[in-house]
Amino acid sequence: MTGKRPRPPLTEETLREMALRHVGRFATSRGKLLDYLHRKIRERGWEGEAAAAPEALVERLAELGYVDDRAYAAMKASSLSRRGYGARRVAETLRAAGIGEEEGAQAKAQSEAEAWDAADRFARRKRIGPYAAQAPDPKQREKWIAAFLRAGHGMGVARRWVDARPGEVPERDM
Repeated sequence: MTGKRPRPPLTEETLREMALRHVGRFATSRGKLLDYLHRKIRERGWEGEAAAAPEALVERLAELGYVDDRAYAAMKASSLSRRGYGARRVAETLRAAGIGEEEGAQAKAQSEAEAWDAADRFARRKRIGPYAAQAPDPKQREKWIAAFLRAGHGMGVARRWVDARPGEVPERDM
């Protein structure tokens, strides 16, 4: 028989070790860590009578400073802005990671302040507008605008960058 042996069910100790190993390897938020622990319990099961309480474990790790939603939000927002994503995409990513309004407020404000520079990086990376080899045809223009919108930029910003002639970076007037 060549099948793998099933992994043993989790105990409170193995769940704690798993959580510590996870936060040691990955930057994470409370919500993402909680989702990870719930998934592991579903996959492997639980040994013993008492049900697992991953919520308490996540709160304890947050109290100890191993999980910091504000720091995670700032790091993630900065990373996405550097890659050229707009404020809307940053906000959606933080919401998906379980970051609350209060914890993510500063990161969202920072991404909104960096929106023009992020749009510039996005246009440069995708060779859109001033970084294109030639002016787009109408179908290509629509694709570029759609790419800007998917990246979380507003329609006004997308139009300004897409309509810029090759070699002519639009002026910042925001």
